[in-house]
Parts: sequence; C-alpha cells; structure tokens
Amino acid sequence: MSATKTMKLGYNTGYWSAGPPAGADEAVKEADRLGFDSIWTAEAYGSDALTPLAWWGANTTNVRLGTAIMQMSARTPTAAAMAAITLDHLSNGRFILGLGASGPQVVEGWYGQAYPKPLARTREYIDIVRQVLAREKPVESHGNFYDLPFTGTDGAGLGKPLKSTVHPLRRDIPIFLGAEGPKNVALSAEICDGWLPLFFSPKEDGFYRKCLNEGFAKSGEANKSDRFEVASTVMMIPGDDVEKCADMVRPFLALYAGGMGAKGANFHFEVFARMGYEDVANKVQELYLQGKKAEAAAAIPLKMVEDIALVGPPAKIKDELAMWKETCITTFLVSGPAQVLPFYADLING
Repeated sequence: MSATKTMKLGYNTGYWSAGPPAGADEAVKEADRLGFDSIWTAEAYGSDALTPLAWWGANTTNVRLGTAIMQMSARTPTAAAMAAITLDHLSNGRFILGLGASGPQVVEGWYGQAYPKPLARTREYIDIVRQVLAREKPVESHGNFYDLPFTGTDGAGLGKPLKSTVHPLRRDIPIFLGAEGPKNVALSAEICDGWLPLFFSPKEDGFYRKCLNEGFAKSGEANKSDRFEVASTVMMIPGDDVEKCADMVRPFLALYAGGMGAKGANFHFEVFARMGYEDVANKVQELYLQGKKAEAAAAIPLKMVEDIALVGPPAKIKDELAMWKETCITTFLVSGPAQVLPFYADLING
C-alpha cells in the first residue's frame, strides 16, 4: 500500500431503492469494457447482493465480482461459503466475498438476531467460512455464536460434521470486511484480505493505517500489507458549481450521520465525529430524527462534503485526487451512469 501504487477502479451499483437501479446493466458492461478491476453490489433490507451480482456479472468477462456488503446476519457462515463457492465457479474465479456486521437496527429489526459483540461474531463467522473453503475436513465449530454440528438440548441430536460436496475452484477466495470502527478495521487486516471503508477521508489516513498495522501484526503473515486491498467508495460529482455538486452528496451524508442507527448507536455518526464534525453530526441527527430531512442535509457544510467526496470542476477534482492517491486506498469504488465511466477511468489513470 505504498504511495507509488497503481490505483484500481471498481464500479459500485449501490443499494436498490424501489426497484433495480436504472442503467446498471449498461454501466457494468461499460466498466468491464474500460478495464475496471471490479463491480460491486450491496444489500440492506430490500434486494439481496448475490442475485444482481450473478445476473449482471454473467455479461462480463474480466471484472472481479464483489459484494459490498453481504450482511452476515442474512446467512449462516456455511450458506455464505456455499454462495461464494458457487459464484466463484460460475465466474471462473472472479468472486470477492465482502462481508459486514451491519447495525443493530437491521440485525435485530430485520433479521431478528442479537447484535452485541459484532467483532467476536465476525471472527467466528469468517473462521467457519474459511473452513468450508479449505475443504480439508468436515466443518466443526462450537463457539459463542455458531454451533456446528448443533449440540443444544432442543435439537434432534442427529447432526454430524459435513464437508462441502462441491470442490472450491479457489480455496483462497478473497474475503473483504466492511468496517468503520478502529477495532473492526484492525480485524479486517488481521483475518481478511481486504477492507471496505464507507466514509473514508484522506485526513484520517494516518489513523486508519495505524489500525491496519495493528491487524497486520496480529495476522502472523509476513508482509501481508503488500497484498492487502482497501476498496473504498469515493463519491465523485463533476460540475461547474461546487455547491450544487455538494448538494447531491449532502442527503446521503445526512441519512448516514443522522438517520442510520439509533441515537448513541450509530457507527457512521462516530466516523464523522472522529473527523471533527461531532457538532454538525449532532445537529443533523436531531433534525433527521424529527423528520426534517431537507434541513438536515442543508446543515452539512461544504468542507464536510469535500473531506469525503470529490466535487466540482474536473480540474479541481483532479488536483484533490492526488491527495487521495497517497492514502492506503488501493481501489476507488465509483458510481454513476455508463457515460461518466470513461471520465473516471481517465481521471484515475491520468
């Protein structure tokens, strides 16, 4: 992850709203044609991440296919591993398993599972996934969260350790972790192959490198940082009017800083607080929870937008991009219609 590294580009299709994102199929094909490194899908509590990735990915030949993210509460570890093996075979070794814990409102409200101790749960989950992929012996795990085979007194008592009937095309399918808090970022470096940040800011690069280095030190793998990937969503909004471009980002920031999670349990809020915007985030959260979404978005200053996004004239974006290229990020995940992708490709490669 050196300053002289070659940057990669990924195309992020993002969340669905009421239905499939318009133009995603064309944009995915264009990303593949332009030599993008990867395409990514997401899930929350609407569409799932795997089905669109398989559908759109079937029309590509080169790009890697990643989930950013598959929510761990949506599938047992073995089900996630089955999906990874299946998609990796169908794509001829192009799948990236991006996982994440999500947040308490979704995990407990949508999936009906307990949220506490997400780091310990993540460690256990990924260990089981790796057991399935290794296919060295039948899978067995008796941790605090997953019991394979099930040993509870209310079971039939007939479970036995099993091994995947399908041989993985790759036993080392890369696993990326969506993480925001310092301990979770460090965990990604320790037990995963990549990290998926959401609101990355170049001014926080030193903080995140410290977290990653703590994880690398615990991983037991020499020079792991040389192969570790950081694939970060970077919003780019080109246009002559900086404020109007920022207005396209503000509602997104207001949703995450103020509308996601409960008061006192919003990890996105904590990211903005670490960046020095706690007062702004408090105001945004207060307005958002009152249903004043437009006012919440308007309360976000331009500087806060510019810390996590690239907005304004192309020359301004290009100048600011130099700072982003010096960070630990290895892949920029961008969004937008197919016609803007050549601009992004020229910008990153220029």
